[in-house]
Amino acid sequence: MEVDEDGWPPASVESLWAVDLGDGTVRLDNTPWFVRGVASGDVIRVEVDEDGLRWAGETVDASGNCTIRLIVLKDGGSAAARKTVLETFHRLGTTGEGIEQFRMVALDIPPKADIPRIRKLLEHGDAKGWWHWEEGCVTAAWDASAGTEDD
Repeated sequence: MEVDEDGWPPASVESLWAVDLGDGTVRLDNTPWFVRGVASGDVIRVEVDEDGLRWAGETVDASGNCTIRLIVLKDGGSAAARKTVLETFHRLGTTGEGIEQFRMVALDIPPKADIPRIRKLLEHGDAKGWWHWEEGCVTAAWDASAGTEDD
């Protein structure tokens, strides 16, 4: 991964959980913390090096899931604050997990989730100073939700 001038992401390599499909591809089995352009459930072509490590290549079948990452600011990103964030977004159809080291939450958003409401909540929480968020991997449905109103 490319690290920017501010040192983000805080790693140049990220190990991901994946299921070997036996044909030179794997299906991602977790939500990436830092890797951009992939989401849980994506099928990725891999290359195996001389040490037996698999290195990700191109996505051959996108899952349709989105990856959104938040740095939780409310209550200093405490475990309780991260848990509340996860529970709140879970009610809108997401899954995800938190990590203490970076005060982060990574959300996996399937296509059936309430994408417009999720985006609206992300923007609201950012405006309130509860978190900062970024798009790790998004779909056309996610892009289409920009600017929609949820009445």
